Amino acid sequence: MVDDQLYMRKALLQAERAASEGEVPVGALMVLADGREFMAHNRPISSHDPSSHAEIEAIRAACKAVENYRLADATLYITLEPCCMCAGAITHARIGRVVYGASDPKSGAVESLYQLLSDKRLNHQVNITTGVLEDECRAQLKQFFKHRREARKIARTAVHHSRPDRESTIAECE
Repeated sequence: MVDDQLYMRKALLQAERAASEGEVPVGALMVLADGREFMAHNRPISSHDPSSHAEIEAIRAACKAVENYRLADATLYITLEPCCMCAGAITHARIGRVVYGASDPKSGAVESLYQLLSDKRLNHQVNITTGVLEDECRAQLKQFFKHRREARKIARTAVHHSRPDRESTIAECE
């Protein structure tokens, strides 16, 4: 569990990096059996690629490094519960273990909406650990979306105040 927290803190740093780039703050860290680590964060906005989730980026980096599309002895740490797309990639890569922080009740595919990584109908099931540094992971996401909502509210207010008053515009036309 101590290692899980250490690795999740590294994933949280990646999520912070995503937020600083204007991306939803999700970070991931792939740890191979030999100790090599591959860090990644969300990049769909900046890469113009909807598949550029933190998990996918970490899987791609690790697979490229080992020159294999299978990562059976690897552990993937993610700050947010994976979606269906990422759960599919995790299954196809045969990742041995997934550890995540915050659950995602709106699109989580591990335990919230679906249980894809433990579905016995699939040819691979993953060892799952949930809730590691959950409060920190959840707080990071909440803070990001709070700031985003505040920025949008300020932008809407600025646009509203920059428009000429309708009555004064009509008066000028007369």
